[in-house]
Amino acid sequence: MKFRCERDVLLEALTTAGRATAGRSASHPVLTGVRLSLEGDRLELTGTDHDLTITATTTVAGIDDGVAVFPAKLGADIVRALSPGAVTVEIGDDQAQISAGRSEFSIRLIPATEFPVLSPPPESQVQLPAEVLADALRQVVKAASADDARPILTGVLLAAEETGLRLVATDSYRLAVRDLPGTTVLGEGQQVLIPSRALGELTRLLGDLETVTLRLGEREAVFELGELTLSTRLIEGEFPNYRGLIPEQHSNTLTINREALLEAVRRVRLLARESTPIRLAMSADGLALRAVTQDVGEATDQIDADFVGNELEIAFNPEYLIEGAEVALGEEVVLHTEDALKPALLTAVGDEEFVYLLMPVRVS
Repeated sequence: MKFRCERDVLLEALTTAGRATAGRSASHPVLTGVRLSLEGDRLELTGTDHDLTITATTTVAGIDDGVAVFPAKLGADIVRALSPGAVTVEIGDDQAQISAGRSEFSIRLIPATEFPVLSPPPESQVQLPAEVLADALRQVVKAASADDARPILTGVLLAAEETGLRLVATDSYRLAVRDLPGTTVLGEGQQVLIPSRALGELTRLLGDLETVTLRLGEREAVFELGELTLSTRLIEGEFPNYRGLIPEQHSNTLTINREALLEAVRRVRLLARESTPIRLAMSADGLALRAVTQDVGEATDQIDADFVGNELEIAFNPEYLIEGAEVALGEEVVLHTEDALKPALLTAVGDEEFVYLLMPVRVS
């Protein structure tokens, strides 16, 4: 195999495909590599760790067709270090020569025969608006758990609702729900569980695309984004019954400017160390925030807000509160509360499609 390509074009393709490769602790060395397949002027780069697969396709000046696998991270680091301009890649039996200008590198290949055989994508497909999907993913993916000991909670639920598609994620401390009215992806009553890691990578790749093609199979989901393809295994198992967690009504509502809330929480968070929660005192005077860490210090802040209900002090994990407010779409948000121990709901004024449930932290 031999081809020439602009450094930045090759680097972007290598980096994108490499995001799906396994780390140093991979069960097999081939999973740390990117597979290069050249036919004519079409170069296809694929990385996989079995659960997630990303394929990037780009146009190069092809000289000799072929297939090879070389270390993803080392290959990307070498290309990144080269001078801007044309890069020549020549593949031998067990080595790859990478050169540009006066620089030349030789790296050992990973046997291409050991690379996993990838199954063809499912035939059925639907089109999704990329911008709407990206907003929805940003709102729910962070709420999924990162603890592999509870694999069900590391996924994002896609469920068919009467009005369209619903995305749900929870780590048992917070819950994010986003509805996409009018979006039909699944059959009536159908639901699938997609790994949050895959959807996080998908969010990175959406960019300025207008539409995304989704292909759903029995065990995998495939997203086609122009010259990029991302596929992932579905998570098997029953997602928790989240509906019963969402309170139907609250006695108290706090309406506040979203940016003002974020700025105040970020300031007070400076003194919320070692998992210290931030206390929110709500009253007719507005919102008072306070954080105290023993042997470190104390921070307080107060901002204007409209409050209806009974005066209340409630405490939250500051990171969870910030992440919920950051993804709410709108200038103002509403914090719905009942008491200091029951779940609170964060919503955006004028947006009924996103709900963020936050469990309070018990404080003395």
